[in-house]
Amino acid sequence: MDMSFEEKSVWIQLASLVVGLGGYLVVAGLMLSNGVSALPPFVPVFAVAVVLIVAVNIAGHVVAAVTSRSHEADERDRLIGCRAESGSSWILGVGVIGAIMALILSVSGVWVAHLLLISLFGSEVVKEVLQIVYYRRGV
Repeated sequence: MDMSFEEKSVWIQLASLVVGLGGYLVVAGLMLSNGVSALPPFVPVFAVAVVLIVAVNIAGHVVAAVTSRSHEADERDRLIGCRAESGSSWILGVGVIGAIMALILSVSGVWVAHLLLISLFGSEVVKEVLQIVYYRRGV
């Protein structure tokens, strides 16, 4: 199965998000279940997740650049990106509205922050999955 650089890039981004941010959410969930209710203890864990995301992206894109035929995005790549973004952005919107409602209801800031992060994570994962589907099935 021969993939363009753009398609490989989508797979790399999906893997880095699932590993980095997915791992963060697991650890954060454990911290929340153990009663951690302030944001500062989450900062080092989040920093590690961001470094992991960047490292996986850099390593993956270096390998993809070496093994790919073309490095330039074409019209199909742009169309796939736009359609995937359009199909996933509602998740982030719902999360933001949910976070606003949580603030109105005086929910703790640590929960609001994680609700926003989960909605961003969900939106990005769905976008990457939609892009993969569009590459495999066609637009």
